Amino acid sequence: MDFRLAALERWLGAQFPAKSVTLAPASEDASFRRYWRLSLPDGRSFVVMDAPPEKENCGAFLHAARAFAEAGVHVPRIHAQDLDSGFLLLEDLGNTTYLDFFRDHDPKAPYAAATDALIRIQLASRPGILPEYDRALLERELHLFPDWYIERELRRKLVPSEARNLRDVFEALLANNLAQPRVFVHRDYHSRNLMVCDPLPGILDFQDAVYGPISYDLVSLFRDAYVRWEEAQVLDWVARYWEKARKARLPVREDFAEFYRDFEWMGAQRQIKVVGIFARLCHRDGKERYLADIPRVLGYLLATTRRYRELAPLAQLLDTLASK
Repeated sequence: MDFRLAALERWLGAQFPAKSVTLAPASEDASFRRYWRLSLPDGRSFVVMDAPPEKENCGAFLHAARAFAEAGVHVPRIHAQDLDSGFLLLEDLGNTTYLDFFRDHDPKAPYAAATDALIRIQLASRPGILPEYDRALLERELHLFPDWYIERELRRKLVPSEARNLRDVFEALLANNLAQPRVFVHRDYHSRNLMVCDPLPGILDFQDAVYGPISYDLVSLFRDAYVRWEEAQVLDWVARYWEKARKARLPVREDFAEFYRDFEWMGAQRQIKVVGIFARLCHRDGKERYLADIPRVLGYLLATTRRYRELAPLAQLLDTLASK
């Protein structure tokens, strides 16, 4: 018996007394959260979040939702909550993610809207509101790669020289990441968490938001783990963001080439993390489907590490790992 679902249905019964409601799965998630779509006879619908409190933090979701809503972007309204049980009744932003939309439509308008929303979030940023994306967290994310991808997925042990080279690359990336100006960071600002709705975009899955490097969400958006675009197109979109950010007086670098280097180095940190997370989702949580997205993310990482002398040892390691 699904005891949490039974408890959720009792809670919803109290929210909608004497009404016949229908629940259906709304989406899958990489975390322990579950989402249901609740439909009422009058045609209204809501999304219900089931987040086991011993594993997920609804308070962080509510806190980030407030910060982002105050920035003027479209996050789901919260209609009811039971934090002790881990239940939230949310505005339904529909069924169409950016990823779904991109299968049959031009991405330019949705990406322009996502870029504008990102700038609004960044303009609202101030310290002391969201947790710091500090060295400890950035470094912990990097170590997911050797711990879960190299050792668990590839069943490979690094020799001392490889481990030393990897540490040196990690240090170079961390120095760059920590030197960037800091803003509110969604942390998973990509095509599966952006919804096609009015106003565009609807923004989901922001409960892990932090205060960190300004290029991070741009990397999530344009070096997406689930959809890949031509490098020239990514360069154009990043340049358009940079122009808007400068006009908005955000603290981006004056020289675009330097900003793009920051974008790529921040991307390397994120890609290293994502590969490790996808391997962990498979081996710890039994979610094997994420392994299919690893080659796309490694492709981004390899292209970047081949472009910069300081990152070349990681490119060599990736080539070695791929050859065995």
